[in-house]
Amino acid sequence: MLIFDSLLILVLIATDQLIKHAVVVNIALGGQHVLVPGWLSLTHLRNDGAAWSILQGQLWFFAVIAIFALGVMGYFFWHYRHRPKQWVEELGLAFMIAGTVGNFIDRLVQGYVVDMFQLDFINFPIFNFADSCLTVGVILIMIGVFLADRREEHQSHGN
Repeated sequence: MLIFDSLLILVLIATDQLIKHAVVVNIALGGQHVLVPGWLSLTHLRNDGAAWSILQGQLWFFAVIAIFALGVMGYFFWHYRHRPKQWVEELGLAFMIAGTVGNFIDRLVQGYVVDMFQLDFINFPIFNFADSCLTVGVILIMIGVFLADRREEHQSHGN
């Protein structure tokens, strides 16, 4: 599973960087391209903060958080590698590592993150593929923890 997850991390990071590059090359800064009318647009933005542009300009803060988070996630990723029953958590960590690295690359190279996905049907921050990987990762880990709790409960009742 470690090889699969490692390849998945690389593919997700590459996908993130390719999408960001395509947006930068094809959509002017601040420009918008409607993909699904009323639902989804691509909007080229630069974000030097977090969601809703909080903590703008705090590159050092995001760098420290990213390095710390990657260390913690790397520890758990390595810890789960021989636990086949915890493959969902391992997969979630792979998504979270990819998302963290994808945005960390942007911050290190450019000093900001390129965001592009705009949900037109709701007032929600414009986000990128790496952000989506982080969200999917958190959801997978929550599912994995829920399943582990169910397994333990099932085993404790002797079934």
